[in-house]
Amino acid sequence: MKAYLFIKGFLFDNIMEYQLTHSEENYLKEIFHLSGVDAFRVSTNNLAARLNSKASSITDMLQKLAEKELVSYVKYKGCNLTDKGEGIAVQIIRKHRLWETFLVMKLNFGWEEVHDIAEQLEHIDSTKLIDSLDHFLDYPKFDPHGDPIPDKDGKITYRKAKIKLSETVVNSLVEIVSVNEDSASLLTYLEKNNLVLGICIRIIEKYEFDKSMRIALENGNELNLSKKVIENIGVKFISKT
Repeated sequence: MKAYLFIKGFLFDNIMEYQLTHSEENYLKEIFHLSGVDAFRVSTNNLAARLNSKASSITDMLQKLAEKELVSYVKYKGCNLTDKGEGIAVQIIRKHRLWETFLVMKLNFGWEEVHDIAEQLEHIDSTKLIDSLDHFLDYPKFDPHGDPIPDKDGKITYRKAKIKLSETVVNSLVEIVSVNEDSASLLTYLEKNNLVLGICIRIIEKYEFDKSMRIALENGNELNLSKKVIENIGVKFISKT
């Protein structure tokens, strides 16, 4: 049976020619993350920092991916994903986030535990398995960290009006809708302090000298949050001052 790849409204056959190594898949995924919603060009240095790798190794891999027509790479100017490369990256992200959702919802893993496991599971190459997993989970739109899960056709539904907690103003009431950092230490800290998805918090004070913030939880408890924490929490406004 011939396999197909559906990307941005076009159907590509001979998907087997795009069988990639785990490393190549990881590069496509990280380029997608770094390029953002507006698909900015990604510099070699930024990609090297993200992957904790030497710039020379990054260049070698980008040249390989360019030969496979999965990235558009210009020396000294960085890279962009091609439509084919973006389609593959989105499907890898879909698998990762569905596995995270499964581990939390069905196997009772903590949200701080699932990232590294999903990093391994995302490389399983079975469309039937992933589509069945999606169906089993009743087609979730967001993973346990609040990130959108692409559908089988690669469509991503982003949350509307989401901003960083650091961008809010004093006296605002906001709801936590996502966490942008997957580190276990941050997620454990948030869980311990009941800063989980769906919780509403009020901004009491913002401190200019270190960019930290004091907030009040629904139960009346107050917390001081560091700049790093509030930079990595995504919220939506319930009411503004």
